[in-house]
Amino acid sequence: MIPGVSSGRRRFGDLSEQEVLALAISNEEDDARIYRQYAERLREEFPSSAKVFEEMAVEEDEHRRRLIEAHQRRFGDVIPLIRREHVSGFYARNPIWLIENLGLERMRSEASEMERQAEQFYRKAADRSTDAETRKLLGDLAAAEAGHNELAGELEARYLSGEARAEEDRSAHRQFVLTWVQPGLAGLMDGSVSTLAPIFATAFATQNTHTTFLVGLAASIGAGISMGFTEAASDDGELSGRGSPLKRGIASGVMTALGGLGHALPYLIPHFWTATIIAMVVVFVELWAIVWIQNRFMETPFLRATFQVVLGGALVFAAGALIGGG
Repeated sequence: MIPGVSSGRRRFGDLSEQEVLALAISNEEDDARIYRQYAERLREEFPSSAKVFEEMAVEEDEHRRRLIEAHQRRFGDVIPLIRREHVSGFYARNPIWLIENLGLERMRSEASEMERQAEQFYRKAADRSTDAETRKLLGDLAAAEAGHNELAGELEARYLSGEARAEEDRSAHRQFVLTWVQPGLAGLMDGSVSTLAPIFATAFATQNTHTTFLVGLAASIGAGISMGFTEAASDDGELSGRGSPLKRGIASGVMTALGGLGHALPYLIPHFWTATIIAMVVVFVELWAIVWIQNRFMETPFLRATFQVVLGGALVFAAGALIGGG
């Protein structure tokens, strides 16, 4: 937006009381839709949490009903069309399709923030109202929104027993591992290990840092693109439950490229041995990071992960160095 140029939005302070009520009605409609979308998204994997969001949507419907009754009493049946995006500086909701990228805990956090913003809106709206009944209603709704976190806790206690909550948390963690950690780890391993030989072979064969960097850059980007497309095309996630192929492809492709770039970037340094020593240190850090991730998220025994990754990486590095040095 260009400073000083009108965006076509109204300031909240310039809205009439009828427009404030209309805005409140549309807000409640939007929030109820969002909660129902959350519930639909969670229904298969997290049915208990889905019930919590369904109950919260019902609560928003009740708020909308009370607001419509107040509007009918004061202004009649025709409700002006005004939404959040029509008001300058008004809090916004994320597009509904972005919930596909939200995990269970993030949805709970988003819901808590929605209630906080709604409470703030109703308090400001109540301060501007000159009608006693409307002012009372808006104040009551502000209190209700402030109490929604407590309501959410009561609903979770009703639908989410300790065992159900623990099971959903385990399912969420498992889904995170399958969708992001597993393909990302595979990519990091491939990028870190498979690019060792060409990069260090080029380095020792040419002792030219610029050439080595270009080879490393090409190998890393190429491997990232290849791994990303391979992961995305290998499994649509419907039967395996591994989640979105797009997310897995991004995780695999990006981590593959980063794994290779880690020990290619030091060759931006013009001094050959300085760049090579730094690259070796980076390789050491990368391999041990992979061991830690395998042990932490994939529950691979530490010694087994060390043998697979560090020994394998050392052999690939040695092969590249010997071929380049020869």
